Amino acid sequence: MKKIIHLFNFAFALALCGATATAQLPDSEKTAFQTSRAWKPVTDSRADVAIVYGVGGNPSDKTKSPQFEQRVQSWRDHGYITHFMTGIAWGEYQDYFTGKWDGKWHLDEGQVTVNGDTIWHGKMVPYIVPSKNFLEYMKTEHIKRVIDAGIDAIYLEEPEFWMRGGYSEAFKREWRDYYRFEWRPQHESPENTYLSSKLKYHLYYRALDEVFTYAKEYGKSKGMKIRCYVPTHSLVNYSSWQIVSPEASLASLPCVDGYIAQVWTGTSREATFYNGVRKERVFENAFLEYGSMESMTRPTGRKMFFLTDPIEDWARDWADYKKNYQATFTAQLLYPMIDNYEVMPWPERIYEGLYKTCANCETKEKIPRFYSTQMQVMINALNSMPLSQNRVSGSQGIGVLMSNSLMFQRFPVHKDYDDPQFSNFYGQTLPLLKRGIPVSTVHIENTPYAATLEDIKALIMSYSNMKPMNPEYHSHIADWVKKGGALIYCGEDVDPYQSVMEWWNTGENRYRTPSEHLFETLGLASVNPQTGEYVCGKGKVYVLRTEPKNFVLQANNEETYFATVRKAYENSTKSTLKIKNSFYLERGQYIIASVMDESVSSEPLILNGLYIDLFDPELPVIQTKTVNAGEQAFLYNAASQQNKNIPKVLCGASRIYDEKHTSSTFSFVAKSPANTNNASRVYLPQKPKKVMVKNHVGEHVANAENSWNELSHTCLVKFENSPDGINVDIRY
Repeated sequence: MKKIIHLFNFAFALALCGATATAQLPDSEKTAFQTSRAWKPVTDSRADVAIVYGVGGNPSDKTKSPQFEQRVQSWRDHGYITHFMTGIAWGEYQDYFTGKWDGKWHLDEGQVTVNGDTIWHGKMVPYIVPSKNFLEYMKTEHIKRVIDAGIDAIYLEEPEFWMRGGYSEAFKREWRDYYRFEWRPQHESPENTYLSSKLKYHLYYRALDEVFTYAKEYGKSKGMKIRCYVPTHSLVNYSSWQIVSPEASLASLPCVDGYIAQVWTGTSREATFYNGVRKERVFENAFLEYGSMESMTRPTGRKMFFLTDPIEDWARDWADYKKNYQATFTAQLLYPMIDNYEVMPWPERIYEGLYKTCANCETKEKIPRFYSTQMQVMINALNSMPLSQNRVSGSQGIGVLMSNSLMFQRFPVHKDYDDPQFSNFYGQTLPLLKRGIPVSTVHIENTPYAATLEDIKALIMSYSNMKPMNPEYHSHIADWVKKGGALIYCGEDVDPYQSVMEWWNTGENRYRTPSEHLFETLGLASVNPQTGEYVCGKGKVYVLRTEPKNFVLQANNEETYFATVRKAYENSTKSTLKIKNSFYLERGQYIIASVMDESVSSEPLILNGLYIDLFDPELPVIQTKTVNAGEQAFLYNAASQQNKNIPKVLCGASRIYDEKHTSSTFSFVAKSPANTNNASRVYLPQKPKKVMVKNHVGEHVANAENSWNELSHTCLVKFENSPDGINVDIRY
């Protein structure tokens, strides 16, 4: 996940990111983590699945990992289902690049900038132009070996082509094969840039299609059903970071079974503009990133894991990690239709890495005990996080249209038309999100699916920073509007990509811009309507001839936009648009809340009830929780215990096994990584008379503690964790 990237002569680090193969059913694969190392007591995080990384390990590892099969077996020996992950755009593939595999040197297949510099992920690890020869290498040297090891779930992560790449000999060869004319330097014109990005998009679409299809066919020959997943950053992040990837188009590939949404502090802390101010807005960004991933698979029903990372690739301090982990963790939970999680990447980095103890000092230490306790409380909650029909608080049904072509216009800048910090997208979303509206994103590539727009009441779109790659999309949007939908179109259509060679200006089509075809399909009197409101069947079209970026780049410049959205929504739904500064959601026994700054007010959200605070490693029982602006809350509803006669571990920093009870006893086994502290809240019908804590060989655990809370009828139990299991026996 650590990416060492050479950019115009300087380097910077960019963040990313069963017992046998058939021992457990796929239904038990709710939580996972990825690791390049063998099992260790200090990294035994107790998720369902250990995704073992790389046949040759992870390029970022400084020490050589054991053989792949040994690493897999080490996790199986400790009860884990094992899957496999490797990079499709980079990895430990030196045997390919140096000619060991086929006797030919392949370093010319790296991604190269205009200056002739290869874009590196690490030493002898270039970002790859995925040639057919490379794909054959991946199939025979990696995928086959993994399936032969009994693994039936394969993840090819990060299909990434840097926008600034596209100058290598390998890319020029692919250009000639794809376009049937000579390569054109992308920096020379918007059309060249657009064509270059479309090819990059195609190359990784082809790569995943071919490798996954091979995996399924080879697995079938061995009597195995292989499942294939794509761990990928969000379309929001790739567009922001100037990377091209297939994204939403993969949702229609029959060989793709699902995704991991790679969203974490490193992606979500990318600065954005709002009200003229450029700064980090981690919660808001994470909410939009997870939303774009959820909407990508919503019509297809493909499986989606949401990822969070308790730290990140950039070297920060522990307080920074903790604050932003809470923000991204909260954002993911506000999507109650997702209940599969990658609870962490690289546990070896999290538990054993050294990071700063404060922002302005150089002292480093391993993860503080209080933070590892809190983190483990949070990830163990994910093991029982339910799906929910509840919706996050706020007016539902406002969507912002996205397209994969958002990635085609970000680099380089042409004709002085700039979109700083991806502001044309944030100009459409942040003015709504900051008012407590749970705006969703809609992928234009999914509009052929009937379910895509069925819950949308007001759809916002712009062709200022994206273009439709198929005219069919306009027919689906027009049908939706004519049945009663409200469409808000923002943009002047003046960016230099409006005239690139595409379907709207080739063949029999002579449209100046793609929006002209859209407005014609909608049946408007003019294909170039000015700012105003237009009737379209049972629905309406609202046009704002302003570039969306201006709503956030300039201070106090969003009122007209917001007023238009409000009018469109209220006319469409016959209901009032709710404005607030917070989000709130109940998922079973869990309560999730976030209060935003820069919003309609700075008032805190005050929650009254009987709660256990899951962001506090002491797991205090509270009756009032105050969530201030810029903060989040994760609570367990202690009043939700329905059967008052059945004891139960409600929450804690260990995974719980073998719960047993009688009318006067309760026992369980707790497992979690070594060198961490457990705190667990245990519901009991009565105050305990005795609490015994023993290790796996029956010895009493020193310094174990317990305390009773009468209000919640819970016993707080504390002890040193062990992956071998701690036995807790309570008499009451």
